[in-house]
Amino acid sequence: MLEQFPTAKKASRGLALIADAKRDEILLAVADAIKENESVILEANKADLAKMDPQNPLYDRLQLTPKRLEDIASDMRHVAALPSPLGRISNEKTLENGLHLRRVSVPFGVIGMVFEARPNVAFDVFSLCFKSGNACVLKGGKDADESNKAIVAMIHRVLEQKGVDTGVVQLLPATHEATGEMLTAVGYIDVCIPRGGRKLIDFVRDNAKVPVIETGAGVVHAYMDKDADLDMALRIINNAKTRRVSVCNALDCLLIHKDRLEDLPTLGMILLPSNVKIYADKGAYGFLNKSYPPHLLAEATEESFGTEFMSYAMAIKTVNSDDEAIEHIARFGSGHSECIITSNAETAEKFQKQVDAACVYVNAPTSFTDGAQFGLGAEIGISTQKLGPRGPMALEEITTYKWLINGNGQIRK
Repeated sequence: MLEQFPTAKKASRGLALIADAKRDEILLAVADAIKENESVILEANKADLAKMDPQNPLYDRLQLTPKRLEDIASDMRHVAALPSPLGRISNEKTLENGLHLRRVSVPFGVIGMVFEARPNVAFDVFSLCFKSGNACVLKGGKDADESNKAIVAMIHRVLEQKGVDTGVVQLLPATHEATGEMLTAVGYIDVCIPRGGRKLIDFVRDNAKVPVIETGAGVVHAYMDKDADLDMALRIINNAKTRRVSVCNALDCLLIHKDRLEDLPTLGMILLPSNVKIYADKGAYGFLNKSYPPHLLAEATEESFGTEFMSYAMAIKTVNSDDEAIEHIARFGSGHSECIITSNAETAEKFQKQVDAACVYVNAPTSFTDGAQFGLGAEIGISTQKLGPRGPMALEEITTYKWLINGNGQIRK
């Protein structure tokens, strides 16, 4: 590791000299190589899957399939097709003394990425970092170590064929010690981004000596207002909860206006095919206990709220008003994604203005919180902080700027 950090730093300087067209060409070559190396990657992933209980919520995140690899390659091609985020002039002027100033977008340099059992992250981070001129140092979890090794080895082969320093993408050992080394690699890691559960994010934030951008943990709510269209609400809630339960934009808690409690049995019929376990408060429980299977229904406790389930489970909380819904989100939300379902434009506007989250939806499921869905090509993570990037982070969010000043011999008095 002591060699990997300076290697990445040196490689990042060389990366700045590669033309945009050349970077795009290499990304397309890596996308093609994903298909060519599909069997090798899937075999490595199979070895990782064999060590994990299929009932573990992280199993779905860990699993790669031919379709998922195809989608990853497609996202990488999309990233290659996007305009370069580099060299953009955001401010330009000439001072009275003749100095010409330009504020120009540039890479951070070296981005450190700490992530859990999600081997697709290695592809996403590489594509976004390479396109934006950043080197990347990856620290994956031990659950996905074989997959990550196969992925990075494949990327290195393509880089070698194209004459590019393989130091632009580094994979650290899957150990806790490696995480600690990254977090204290001052002078080598320009920014560290954790992508995983709350425990991982808290550890990185609390122990890092390098700058950190917090991402990931999503305690997500949907509020079914008294003026909600029922058919729309059923589609949105079901999609937000069951489309893919292990991702950070999945629904964790339904807030339902007391005037709509009688719609819960209908909602239950929509969720039942997915065997969703419901933790209902007293008001909601009374409308579900006669129609929803007992083994899938439980009374909510205080711990049911503020929980990121990452499984086929969710909480339901009855509220008396939109103010109460907004207050509940303020108390239990994580600043990730929140949603309101309503036909009342005034209520919708109030919700979007007062709810403090990176992404606030009206009449659409939180499952859309994703860099690719936002047209960004891919994402390096979803920032839940306010200083700097917020929401899905892609090319623009992993660049900074520097001032370029051209003179003609001026000196300051």
